[in-house]
Amino acid sequence: MNSDVTVLGTQVSLLWVVIGASLVVFMQAGFALLETGFCRAKHAAHVVSTNFAIFGLGFVAFFFVGFPLAFGGFTYSALGLDNPVGQALIGSGNWVFAWGGGWALSGPNVTPALLGFFLYMAAFMDTTATIPTGSMAERWRWNSFIGWGLFCGAFYYPVIAAWTWGGGWLSKTWATMSLGAGYVDFAGSGVVHLVGGVAALTGAMVLGPRIGKYSPEGKSLPMPGHHLPMAMLGTFILLFGWFGFNAASTLSATDVQFATVAANTAISGAFGAVASMFWITRRTGKPNPGMMINGMLAGLVAITAACAFVSPWAAALIGSLAAVLVIESTIFIEERLRIDDPCGVISVHGVCGMFGVLAVGIFANGSYGAGWNGSESTGVAGIIKGDWGQLGAQALGAVTILVVNFTLSYGFFSLQNRFTKGGIRPTAADEIAGLDSEMGVSAYTEFELVRHKD
Repeated sequence: MNSDVTVLGTQVSLLWVVIGASLVVFMQAGFALLETGFCRAKHAAHVVSTNFAIFGLGFVAFFFVGFPLAFGGFTYSALGLDNPVGQALIGSGNWVFAWGGGWALSGPNVTPALLGFFLYMAAFMDTTATIPTGSMAERWRWNSFIGWGLFCGAFYYPVIAAWTWGGGWLSKTWATMSLGAGYVDFAGSGVVHLVGGVAALTGAMVLGPRIGKYSPEGKSLPMPGHHLPMAMLGTFILLFGWFGFNAASTLSATDVQFATVAANTAISGAFGAVASMFWITRRTGKPNPGMMINGMLAGLVAITAACAFVSPWAAALIGSLAAVLVIESTIFIEERLRIDDPCGVISVHGVCGMFGVLAVGIFANGSYGAGWNGSESTGVAGIIKGDWGQLGAQALGAVTILVVNFTLSYGFFSLQNRFTKGGIRPTAADEIAGLDSEMGVSAYTEFELVRHKD
């Protein structure tokens, strides 16, 4: 009887993961609408196409190379993953840097449970891959974008994924240094959002600002998007998909902590939206809808690492702080650093992703997860429970991501720009006319004459 119950629990958990994967895949529609709405009409077909194509590009590369590198040694009995598809490729013991085996999902241990887990992780990877499409929008050559999608799925995303969720060194070694539970990231503030946000930063740096974004004196000039309702609809789709992103990260339907995760996710997103509305009104006198959108997203990004480890009051505070942080960092990046980011994704995913990683070390309440306080086992606990070691582990994790992924992404975009004929940016004439010309079609053909005026 117990055996039958165990099997049923495993089967239901696998269904839970596949449903979660479906929700995360649907987030691609949210990103597509959000970024397209935030951009100008003459680039709409190009921007929405990057969001569409990144799914396939990243997925194919992850299928052949990325998943084995990241999760070749992964096991999780609650999901029926008792035997890994591969073994350590680089490193051993607590110091594994990459896995190998199960290339192109082949081998004797490729089971339905593994395929369900692959689908879930592929959806996470594609979220990472699509983040730079927002910061690099309106001046990114199509063929260069294709190279990014393949590189991200095969190598860029799998590095930190292997080190954190795949059982690699980042998730293991620091726990032996009395740093709380070691570096933990429940659903990806670091592994997904900070990793993607770093690429968004380096890509925008290599490309430079859009033509007309800054005056000769260096003042930032407004370049409003063409369809705010589209962007808001995309945000609601992202909110909906985020429940699969976070709650299904329990990887087990029998782990009722998923209810806490789901509630904390909604709480942080809601408080982020409200706090951003009040903060931007205080700053400018108007409740800027674009900042309200990014305030909600900031709350969702920031809670993603900590959603299983914190109380509802902490989720509300995390969302509120992230909203203020996203507004201030957006203004600083645009006006002081003069880095052009049409959708604000550097702040949303990069800055708030890093804050989310650190929030675990501050607000984790010790009621869930595997931790160690030096004398007894406990849950993941942060400063509010008197454990400063966890904040140290989270800070080291954030620094690792910043250094490694900045090097990888800046190196990739710089080399691609140097060795690609014409570079990774379209000609000035194409950019001024609109990048829909690269696609061979216009998003709004009936408004062709009006479109070229913006």
